[in-house]
Amino acid sequence: MTSPGYIPMQLSCLHHHLFFLWIEQSPCLFSWPRLMVFFWFWINGNQVQVSASHQHFHPHSIKIPGDITLGGLFPIHARGPHGLPCGELKKEKGIHRMEAMLYALDQINSDPELLPNITLGARILDTCSRDTYALEQSLTFVQALIQKDTSDIRCSNGEPPFIRKPERVVAVIGASASSVSIMVANILRLFEIPQVSYASTAPELSDNNRYDFFSRVVPPDSYQAQAMLDIVKALGWNYVSTLASEGNYGESGVDAFIQISREAGGVCIAQSVKIPREPTSGEFDKIIKRLTETSNARGVIIFANEDDIKRVLEAAQRANLTGHFLFVGSDSWGAKSSPIAELEDVAEGAVTILPKRASIDGFDQYFTSRSLQNNRRNIWFAEFWEDDFRCKLTRPGIKLDPDKKKCTGNERIGRDSSFEQEGKVQFVIDAVYAVAHALHNMLQDLCPGSTGVCSNMDPVEGRSLLNYIRAVNFNGSAGTSVLFNENGDAPGRYDIFQFQMTNHSHPGYHVIGQWTNNLRLNVEEMQWSGGDKSVPESICSFPCKPGERKKMVKGVPCCWHCELCDGYQYQLDEFTCETCPPDMRPAPNRTTCRPTPIIKLEWNSPWALVPSSLAMLGILATSTVVFTFIHFNETPIVRASGRELSYVLLTGIFLMYLMTFLMMAEPGVVVCAFRRLLLGLGMAITYSAMLTKTNRIYRIFEQGKRSVTPPKFISPTSQLIITFILISVQVLGVFVSFAVVPPHTIIDYEEQRPPNPDLARGILKCDMSDLSIICCLSYSIVLMVTCTVYAVKSRGVPETFNEAKPIGFTMYTTCIVWLAFIPIFFGTAQSTEKMFIQTATLTVSMSLSASVSLGMLYLPKVYIILFHPEQNVQKRKRSFKAVAQVSRLSQKSLTEKQNGEKKIEPDRTQ
Repeated sequence: MTSPGYIPMQLSCLHHHLFFLWIEQSPCLFSWPRLMVFFWFWINGNQVQVSASHQHFHPHSIKIPGDITLGGLFPIHARGPHGLPCGELKKEKGIHRMEAMLYALDQINSDPELLPNITLGARILDTCSRDTYALEQSLTFVQALIQKDTSDIRCSNGEPPFIRKPERVVAVIGASASSVSIMVANILRLFEIPQVSYASTAPELSDNNRYDFFSRVVPPDSYQAQAMLDIVKALGWNYVSTLASEGNYGESGVDAFIQISREAGGVCIAQSVKIPREPTSGEFDKIIKRLTETSNARGVIIFANEDDIKRVLEAAQRANLTGHFLFVGSDSWGAKSSPIAELEDVAEGAVTILPKRASIDGFDQYFTSRSLQNNRRNIWFAEFWEDDFRCKLTRPGIKLDPDKKKCTGNERIGRDSSFEQEGKVQFVIDAVYAVAHALHNMLQDLCPGSTGVCSNMDPVEGRSLLNYIRAVNFNGSAGTSVLFNENGDAPGRYDIFQFQMTNHSHPGYHVIGQWTNNLRLNVEEMQWSGGDKSVPESICSFPCKPGERKKMVKGVPCCWHCELCDGYQYQLDEFTCETCPPDMRPAPNRTTCRPTPIIKLEWNSPWALVPSSLAMLGILATSTVVFTFIHFNETPIVRASGRELSYVLLTGIFLMYLMTFLMMAEPGVVVCAFRRLLLGLGMAITYSAMLTKTNRIYRIFEQGKRSVTPPKFISPTSQLIITFILISVQVLGVFVSFAVVPPHTIIDYEEQRPPNPDLARGILKCDMSDLSIICCLSYSIVLMVTCTVYAVKSRGVPETFNEAKPIGFTMYTTCIVWLAFIPIFFGTAQSTEKMFIQTATLTVSMSLSASVSLGMLYLPKVYIILFHPEQNVQKRKRSFKAVAQVSRLSQKSLTEKQNGEKKIEPDRTQ
């Protein structure tokens, strides 16, 4: 037989099955899918060569005949050491899962409702847990789709070769590892062969543009990463490290976790460590040492294979860090016992996640009934038997190992060996059923009424089958729905486990929650190293206390210092302190603001009791004077004092005392109006009357010096008119102020706002500023000063003629009182007790002024009236002529005294 080309291998005439010969045909037959396949293998295989395992037509594969054939990819063996493609047998992830596919095929083929009159067959291959080897094996699935031209191939006897036609695989179940699925998906999509994985969870496979023929019945790691992030947040952790096995599964899972945590916020990655694909000696000790550099990050998110997980736990045990790390493991850890065997104390408290699954009772019955006699279709079953029962089967030409017992063939799975259904068995069955349901729906649409595969489905068109696969929706083997989204991903449904050692009848994994788009975690059922129920901490900085804000450490978003919101600030959010509104103060914990208490001057306060007592005494004294004057209204002393002006003056004094009670009363519109009206009115009435009196005396004696003609406007009526004119100026000013600024109340929050906000108070008071108070009093002060000036000018008038001197003493004392009032009133403007001090000072000053006027002018008269009535007699009436004579003599006497002459006493006998 002659064959063009250079491929270094010998082919028999009956076994021209390898597609490389088909590629080396004339250019017209060199189609683009084959060209890509060629370059793919050139890159990944350093020139395409058939390995030693390809010595036979379908090496290491299971062939199940059927009308329609499904492909299967399972990690029957682990990755081989030292460059060998395959290593030791994987009982659970390999044999259990592969037998689940055979079990599903048996169930489907015996179901009269699903694919009736059609038998599903299979071609199942071993990936040996290696992506490049799996890619080489998957060539088997595309052979039937490559065009072949054998016109130039002849056998040695000149006859055309007999080329066995490979079966056509319509869909592939698998693979297990994400790295293997990614490698295989790249070749299967070229030939439009749908692929349904039962265990590959890398987020990369959700890219429908690159892996458009890939689907999976397990949720992608992006969901798993979200679930793990939710677990971390539920435990109150915000500072964790990540650990990933090199490869698509580990790196993609960690990348998804980091990306989601960055988008969600609240969780920071202390370190992100990668486990090399071929770790050197001591590599895991270095990894543990590196993780301890950020000791606060006790939580470790781990996306790693079983072997790497076990070696990480061993390194932690060697470093005497049992109980330090708090592992959150992905589904590769799940609820497996192999990674934690003899390392239970280190793994205690580990939280793991696993796609929601159920144990399939039918499979348990099926698998435990398997034996060497009834399971010859599984070419790896004998190897499994030896491994499971720790015995050795006798084979011709192979000497029995004396250290191992001989297998009898009568052993039974689950009786003579432990058996626990592998976690992904459910998903393998669901994957097979998903393709079966898609084929069934396709058959009903394309072959209505047909009893088998019709011409419309021969061959099965891959893209059309993909659409049917993506459209399935049925209850799977565990009773949960099986469906796919637009990217071929299954919905995220996870069980949350924790490995616990105490408080249970036996140590092991216990379900503590579920995740289906949101987390439901029973934290109270969790326990940690030593059986501790309290959740350990994995945080960079402890949470700030209420009322403290976070001051972030630059470059480390999860580390901060806590600063207290001081003064009148409250904690607006975790990073900001905000000042409370003027009418509020911070709550004791400073997380919010509370209304500032409103106070007013209380009657039982010392600031009110003292002024009120003085005012009450003054009112009693004034009333006594008024009643006395009224009772003795026609007596000489009352008449001589100027009854009309006296009553006016006493009214002013009474109002000055009364003002104290208005200042102490609870502020309101009416009270505020009367305060503004009477504050200056009482003084204005008092000093207007005094000014009129002193002015009358001054004018009389000044006029008497010049002539005997009396001055104008000295009659009682004139005096009253002058007094009321002066008073009307004050009243007019007050009513003008009413029109400009109507009286109203305010709450002053600034007056009592000390550094300690607990002492802050709002003061209810009338809207009268310090300036408005002075304005109300200013006219009265002008009257008081003018009256004092006239009192000074009238100081030389003889005491027997008038009361100028008592008025003078009254005004001098009053000026002293108000001079003392001004510094006290304005000097306390910054005091927290300002309102109380100023009110007390003002009212006491007014009471003292009134008391001085009352005491100097009227108490002596009342004393004489009541206790010395003999002095209250009519003296001879003095004419203005006599007054003028006295005035001239007084002036002459003063002049002579100044010139050193003898003082002449006036004649008082007239």
